[in-house]
Amino acid sequence: MGTRIVYLEELDKLNRQVIKMGTILETSINMTLKNLEELRDDVAHNIMSRDDQIDELELQIEKECIDLIAKQQPVASDLRRITSIMKLVTDLERIADHCSDISSYILRLCVQERIDPPKNLFYMGQAMKGMVNDVIMAFVNQDAQGARKVVEQDDVVDGFFHQLVNELSGIMEARPSIIPQCIEYLMITKYLERMADHSANIAKWVDFIVTGNLEG
Repeated sequence: MGTRIVYLEELDKLNRQVIKMGTILETSINMTLKNLEELRDDVAHNIMSRDDQIDELELQIEKECIDLIAKQQPVASDLRRITSIMKLVTDLERIADHCSDISSYILRLCVQERIDPPKNLFYMGQAMKGMVNDVIMAFVNQDAQGARKVVEQDDVVDGFFHQLVNELSGIMEARPSIIPQCIEYLMITKYLERMADHSANIAKWVDFIVTGNLEG
């Protein structure tokens, strides 16, 4: 088998590994958002244990990227793809970390008096989830326009974040007895906002892979 064919197969394998990582992440996000409604401690522990799988994939992908650069000396467009993948898998891993972070706050909510969650929390979660799903599809399809739409959606999630901060502040002022639960929800809200930020970062790297243009 020729060197070029082997090289192309290694690039294709790299893409498949990124997609696998994204698929595992989507499952963790689905579980996390569902558990915000159910508040089950066993599910929270399960989500936290899944993070190791994402961590291992990130390390594996990074190693394969380094090996490709060292052994194959890729041309400019392929080098752009490989280095961008090294960047975007870090953001995928951090989104997974935040699923674990949210789960740790769910565990704290499990042992406190149940209160109704903030009304916009689930809308914010769905908006963030949509960004992650769309950016993974943009990577799969090498869709720069789709990636840019993901970046635009970050403003929607930011809007929910500010609404929720105001809502939770008002609840804490009106009902001091449930301040601890409100603080847990405030932290969960912040992590959802960060997950959206990482999705926007990934979208910028996808755009860079396709077009060669990298905007801050």
